[in-house]
Amino acid sequence: MKISKILLAALILCLAACAGIGMKEPINVDVVGLEPMRSDALEARFLVKLRVQNPNDHPINFDGVYVELDVRGSRVASGVSNYSGEVPRFGESIVEIPVTVPFTALIRQAMSLSGGMPSTLDYEVKGRLSGPLFGGASFSRKGELAMPGSASTR
Repeated sequence: MKISKILLAALILCLAACAGIGMKEPINVDVVGLEPMRSDALEARFLVKLRVQNPNDHPINFDGVYVELDVRGSRVASGVSNYSGEVPRFGESIVEIPVTVPFTALIRQAMSLSGGMPSTLDYEVKGRLSGPLFGGASFSRKGELAMPGSASTR
């Protein structure tokens, strides 16, 4: 009887802890840098720098990062890193992730632009800062890139 009460109390505490995890504000992520890296003939490699802003009252500790970049609704690049760090409470950090752009993605984008270059390109960057246990945070950001000679990036 006593063990069942202890197990019930533990279950209630676990459910309360899980409910609190989902109540945090989403993180804000912006691409702030893109540097070319050494590449092979059939792929391009870049170091993507993300500014991660944490609007929450607790820090986000992470020990791995995953990122995907879609342009015009099609996957262009993805990358992973075992980089670890912390985004402070009500603070921000720059996170660097190497990404790969396969040759097939470059060809697919070039073919989709055969009708001419649009003035803007829709993009989405999404991924996850992976944390211990239930830690970390997922992110997703959509926007438009203005092409040279048109309006600025949004």
